[in-house]
Amino acid sequence: MRPDLHDSRLALQAGTTDARTEMEHAIAIAQQPSNTHTFTRTLFDAARQEAAAAQPSQPLAGLSFSVKDLFDVAGQPTPAGSVVLGHAPAARADAVAVARLRAAGGALIGRTNMSEFAFSGVGVNPHHGTPANASDAATPRVPGGSSSGAAISVATGAAFIGLGSDTGGSIRIPAALNGIVGFKSTARLVPATGALPLSTTLDTVCAMTRSVRDAVLAHEVLAARRVTPDTRALAGYRLAVVKDLFLDGMVPAVAQAFERALTTLRAAGAHIDEIALPPLAELPAINATGGFSAAESYAWHRLLLERSGAGYDPRVAQRILKGAGMKAHEYIDLLHARRDWIARMEAALAGFDALLSPTVPILAPPLASVAPGAERDTEFFRVNGLLLRNPSVVNMLDGCAISIPCQAEGDAPVGLMLWHAALHDDAVLAIAAQAERALQQ
Repeated sequence: MRPDLHDSRLALQAGTTDARTEMEHAIAIAQQPSNTHTFTRTLFDAARQEAAAAQPSQPLAGLSFSVKDLFDVAGQPTPAGSVVLGHAPAARADAVAVARLRAAGGALIGRTNMSEFAFSGVGVNPHHGTPANASDAATPRVPGGSSSGAAISVATGAAFIGLGSDTGGSIRIPAALNGIVGFKSTARLVPATGALPLSTTLDTVCAMTRSVRDAVLAHEVLAARRVTPDTRALAGYRLAVVKDLFLDGMVPAVAQAFERALTTLRAAGAHIDEIALPPLAELPAINATGGFSAAESYAWHRLLLERSGAGYDPRVAQRILKGAGMKAHEYIDLLHARRDWIARMEAALAGFDALLSPTVPILAPPLASVAPGAERDTEFFRVNGLLLRNPSVVNMLDGCAISIPCQAEGDAPVGLMLWHAALHDDAVLAIAAQAERALQQ
């Protein structure tokens, strides 16, 4: 793994490097073949200026960050990975999240590729090409989505923070598949102002990094709050593995990595129970009419689809159009059902500090198997469903979660997800930091 933001900032403060040198290094990486299709727009000259103006004492100290293509950047259009918004008016101001990263001394290196309008966990984009997973140079593999380019920018070393969004796993999925860290905070903690929405109910503005400590720093900047430190050892927490749903259909490599992680954490003193969560079985019925993403994306896209529907990724348009049939009473019923479901889930989780699950049950499949083309749609939607299944539970819960790498050295990336209900962010981050240390040893 490349140096994280913390180590790089310490080097800046020690005078062994400077922000200009670090930026030139990041730009060189961004131009390498490993970052083909990572960026929809690079901002190298502006990033050089921002790096030169930053101070080593600032949280981001002139180091590079990338921004998913659905965030406003002043003076630029916000296409969200599409071509139908390519001629939209330029944004008048930065999105709140972008402005906060810049104010903390970050240097914006570029806008990153994504699933069109953030509506896929796979990361394929037929308009701008698809960035290949950073973990396998021999076989192009799925990057994970929808924050695909953000993940590759962090995993390759072009950016220390990849700003993205997470509606059903769009930060944690690409983090897991590329062997980096992805933290989805409680949604209400970070303003979504200036971010093009997928689902206003489920969207979370958050980021990917190379370490848990960097995830803490990125969250503190984005949420404009301090994370409460917790110095308890792993033995001081009560953890649980959920047997329902989350462990279904794991490929052998994921099952092996997950069991290895549990064994390692128990050896480090962690108390881990196995529990059942019967409310999980209710999710298909609750979402039977289409769910929030379909209904709320259709409300936003319906006029644009009428004018420019032929320009959409057909797979994305198909999912958005599912929201056209939802009736007002069904949407209101969905709101009430979710509220009731969250209350019962929170009651069931009340005795635990965090839950442990595989982030996704599969490894990154070859990109060719899900590339654009109607003949591959069946496989695309099968993979998409598997990738979204586990992380989307946390969005429905209005909770928080982090994915950290848990594979053995040299193996394909596998993510370990630590999660809980809303506003348990600080505990989840503290436990993840301890788990990261244990797994790295």
